[in-house]
Amino acid sequence: MEDRAVAAQSGASLLALSCIGFIASAPGLAQTAPQTEPAKKEVELQGVTVTDTAIDTSGYKAEAVNPKFVAPLIDTPRSIVVIGEQVIKETGSASLVDALRTVPGITFGAAEGGNPIGDRPFIRGFDSQGSTYVDGVRSIGAQTREVFAVDQIQVVRGSDSTLGGRGSAGGTINIVSKLPLTGNFYKADGSFGTADYKRATLDVNQLIAPTVGVRLAAMVHDQDVAGRDAIWQRRWGVSPSITVGLDTPTRLTASYYHLHSNELPDSGMPYATVCSATVCNAPAGYSYSQPATVGTLTTLGGVTGKVSPNTFYGLKDRDFRKSNQDQATLRIEHDITNRITIRNTARFDHTWQGYSYTQPDDSQGNVTGTTATNTTTAGVTNFTNGGYVWRRANTRQGKTDTLADAIDLTAKFKTGIARHSIAAGLEYNQETARRGTYVLATGSTISPRCNTTTIARYYCTSVFNPNPDDPWVNYTSDTSTVTTPIVKSPNYADTTTKGTTKAAYAFDSIEFGEKFILNLGLRYDNFRSSVKTGGTLTSAPIFLARKDDFWTYQTAGIFKPTRNSSLYVTYATSATPPNSLVGEGQEQNSLGTTTTATALAIFNSLKVERSKTLEAGGKIELLDNALALNTAIFRTETTNARVTIDANTVAFIGKRRSQGFEIGFNGNVTRDWAIFGGYSYLDAKIRDGGFTSLTVAANGAAAATTIAVPSVNTGKQFPQTAKHNFTIWTNYQLTKRFSLGGGAFYTSRVYGGYANNTKASQTPAGVITVTPATSTIARSVPGYWRFDARVGAKLTKQLDLSVNINNLANKRYFSQAYSSHYATEAPGRSAFATLSFHY
Repeated sequence: MEDRAVAAQSGASLLALSCIGFIASAPGLAQTAPQTEPAKKEVELQGVTVTDTAIDTSGYKAEAVNPKFVAPLIDTPRSIVVIGEQVIKETGSASLVDALRTVPGITFGAAEGGNPIGDRPFIRGFDSQGSTYVDGVRSIGAQTREVFAVDQIQVVRGSDSTLGGRGSAGGTINIVSKLPLTGNFYKADGSFGTADYKRATLDVNQLIAPTVGVRLAAMVHDQDVAGRDAIWQRRWGVSPSITVGLDTPTRLTASYYHLHSNELPDSGMPYATVCSATVCNAPAGYSYSQPATVGTLTTLGGVTGKVSPNTFYGLKDRDFRKSNQDQATLRIEHDITNRITIRNTARFDHTWQGYSYTQPDDSQGNVTGTTATNTTTAGVTNFTNGGYVWRRANTRQGKTDTLADAIDLTAKFKTGIARHSIAAGLEYNQETARRGTYVLATGSTISPRCNTTTIARYYCTSVFNPNPDDPWVNYTSDTSTVTTPIVKSPNYADTTTKGTTKAAYAFDSIEFGEKFILNLGLRYDNFRSSVKTGGTLTSAPIFLARKDDFWTYQTAGIFKPTRNSSLYVTYATSATPPNSLVGEGQEQNSLGTTTTATALAIFNSLKVERSKTLEAGGKIELLDNALALNTAIFRTETTNARVTIDANTVAFIGKRRSQGFEIGFNGNVTRDWAIFGGYSYLDAKIRDGGFTSLTVAANGAAAATTIAVPSVNTGKQFPQTAKHNFTIWTNYQLTKRFSLGGGAFYTSRVYGGYANNTKASQTPAGVITVTPATSTIARSVPGYWRFDARVGAKLTKQLDLSVNINNLANKRYFSQAYSSHYATEAPGRSAFATLSFHY
């Protein structure tokens, strides 16, 4: 609790000092240069002058700020969504995840399978955690991103390695930072609401000389989580920047970003049933394994009850998460002519986080149970008839450092009848990630997990009535009685992963008259990666390294029926090399961490996973370009996916396919009515999941062995992917003073993973028999509708007041479905009021 108070106090102090410093140093109004913001009409209402912004659609219909987009969005043959600052503000978004929920076709996964806590968006069914960029530069470190310093968020859907580099099978996310503008403005927001919600932001832009501008964005945030017991989140951030040479041919911008977070992380809800070769309490046939909070839970011991959605299985005395991000950027731009610009961006990016959070683990069937009655061993009762949850602790402490430099050239010129808009560049990126754990005892060596002893130590708790205030203490082992503090694993045990990228790219948008455009893109990547595993006091670390060279490209044809419309067909590719996430995500194709003969054989056979997207679509701008509509049909296919082919080897024959269509809209329907959103349909199937290794127990003279059986995943829907997704946010200006807005968000069922109880046995002579599965489960969360509402009022020319109500109907739903163990319960209904000052 002291950390929470210190974080809030230091953040508030920083914000207050920043406000005083910037406003005190501001020159007189007579020196203020004209602003570059859209012109606003002032009207007088009942003696009070207010600003009419009803026709300002810059926040709902925005152009992407990216030099690699060599044409306006209407002529860019890709499915692109731009979330502007106004949409972020009106929806009450405080994080990247909050903002991205307005975009159809994006779902979210989270920390599992070695994946650290952090934003993990899935675009068109593909994990895009490693395809997030800030101002065009890859940001690989796992983190929970804020939006206080964000001007807009660009989502490009479809295979996108030509634009972003490695990965990007489903698309990329580019975050555009708030940087100095011409003119002066001062903005501050203060929000207060239910669940102890408090948030303050500052955005100040000031000219300190005719061509020198400075900008400061700052934030402090403090809240509990609506409808969830015990959980809290605290953070503060600051982002100063300066540009020398505003509105001149040569511009130099230096910026810095810092974000500190401190929270009690949420552990979610355990799934009700499990199914494997060793334990299966699921009914016969195919069934959903949903979180324990869905419906009524009946254990094998005969206990029936409901799990409240506010239930928290974590431990206040054990769980925590702290993180820091520091990012320094230096950019220089020079307009050689009015048609040729060269730009260089250099960045150092550092992220660190440490956490211990509870996974309510049900891998052994603790929730529903595995037997009707409990058993006793040496006076210890094993609670195998259900009603308990193992409080598994997932821990991590680590950092990432990135050095990046990118130089690009944009130009416009003619060759004969063709008009060219080109972008070409070189990129260098060096990423280093180091990770370790915290050392603590959690009952992981005891089986069954939940018994008299583990409950007494609070390793296990009641599924119906856990107590987050249980007085948990750490012991040197699961059976020791000697207490010890939680400490970091020794440095020599850490795993270090490195990646170095050298790349070159070129794009060209070629116009042939007024009707036809040819869009081309080509990129070459040289990616070197390595991993050094942690050693011990008696063994040396293991070092593995490899190099991958790959080309990616895109080509498209565009026909323009009118000046404000376009039809296009595009073909684009992506490549995901081994070790692509540099240890900062769930590596499906890692280099490995052992040097056994089998592991080395796999390492030597590693391949680059390939994806390709064929897309056709149309775009149109209506109502004097105030409203943009777009639609696309697409198919993305992945080959070379890593799968198991027998008990000891892997092959790169896995296949996945995501196909469907999207509809999007953003802008103004009338002068007073603005909308933003769309619909996506995804038919995403695992076409070939390979095989799964199955253990065969020893029998007499026949030693234990493993065999391969067909993967349960083949033919199934992609995990973390919704087949249907609809979003809309809208705002209506009722009068010059009052506006009414709201949102509707629909997501169909999302699957976390699949499992069955296929078994194998052998005779003493070694004859193996495979017993087909009698039960198959799909770990999943049900679909849901969520509704939000907003009321806005203009109090004076400089003051606005708004009230947001999120999850208006207090709908119980889940925001993330993990592949195993548990799902994340979403917040309940919450409300907050925001007072906004702008000058």
